[in-house]
Amino acid sequence: MTLNLDRDLCFFDVESTGLNVIRDRILQIGIVKYFASGKEPEELCMLINPGIPISEEAMQVHGILPKDLANKPTFGQVAKKLYEFIGNADLCGYNSNRFDVPILMEEYARVGIEFSMERRRTIDVQRI
Repeated sequence: MTLNLDRDLCFFDVESTGLNVIRDRILQIGIVKYFASGKEPEELCMLINPGIPISEEAMQVHGILPKDLANKPTFGQVAKKLYEFIGNADLCGYNSNRFDVPILMEEYARVGIEFSMERRRTIDVQRI
């Protein structure tokens, strides 16, 4: 697929312990990054130990169990790698403006990193 981009663009999706962007935690993130330069897209997918229980409802949706995350790194341990991968890219997802972006920002705030949206554009496919 060829995209005519003037900035890098990350399509991303998160799975979480529940639906509350303040209280719940990310336990999986998947990203496909398209480059404005035309460089081949890169992918990043990681499981993250949330450090809190996963709601039964969430497990029924994504099928990720506590045992799947027991030996995985915490968000704090992967935050820098994730931040560097996303870089200054714009963000795209499904319902991302209402859930994925806010929960990602909360996770960064918990580990003392500002994930600024000031210069980023977002595309929320659900709104389209």
